Amino acid sequence: MLMTIRKPATIGEILVEEFLLPMEITQGQLAEAMAVPRKHVNELCNDRRAVTAPSALILSRVFGNSPEFWLNVQRRTDLWNAMHSPSEQERINRARPLTDAA
Repeated sequence: MLMTIRKPATIGEILVEEFLLPMEITQGQLAEAMAVPRKHVNELCNDRRAVTAPSALILSRVFGNSPEFWLNVQRRTDLWNAMHSPSEQERINRARPLTDAA
């Protein structure tokens, strides 16, 4: 697995820097377009909520890109966080390949 040393951009960073600011859209306007509460959008923008498959489908419909785009941003962030979390590393290191477990 190829991972960079630098933390990947998060959903919130992408959403704000690449979409909301350049398009001059507020969180409230995005929430209305997504048909979700403003709190939902605020949590996405502040990285307190992860993108789910339904959210990815909604975002792709609103912005005209693919749901895979949004899910891949979330996947990269999740993998980086797991690889750089001491507690997760401990859990990962306890796992053994099936050939060693037998």
